[in-house]
Amino acid sequence: MLQFLLTWLATAVSLIITAFVVPGFTIVSFSSALVGAAVLGLVNAIIKPILILFTLPLTILTLGLFLLVVNAIALGLVGYLTPGLAVAGFFPALFGSIVLTLVSSLIYQFFPTSESLN
Repeated sequence: MLQFLLTWLATAVSLIITAFVVPGFTIVSFSSALVGAAVLGLVNAIIKPILILFTLPLTILTLGLFLLVVNAIALGLVGYLTPGLAVAGFFPALFGSIVLTLVSSLIYQFFPTSESLN
């Protein structure tokens, strides 16, 4: 349970940092970032695998680069579904997904793993 809460908070902080870095990607408050992190988890768990399956031929043809577009679509959907989180268009979603991945991986390095919490 603690690992889940740490991951949720780390994703919310990553969303806030991404909003500072990427123009066109805005978050109103920390509570909006928390809701956005939860919605991002649901979109990544449910909708993103379906998008990847449907776009598999195009992803193979572009040697995996189309996954950046799939990530941008997922982040744009999170912006659409989350009140207080706005993504201004495709390119802010694309750059936001790249920055969010980098920031999240950097933040997760500072959190303990699930093995060390047991």
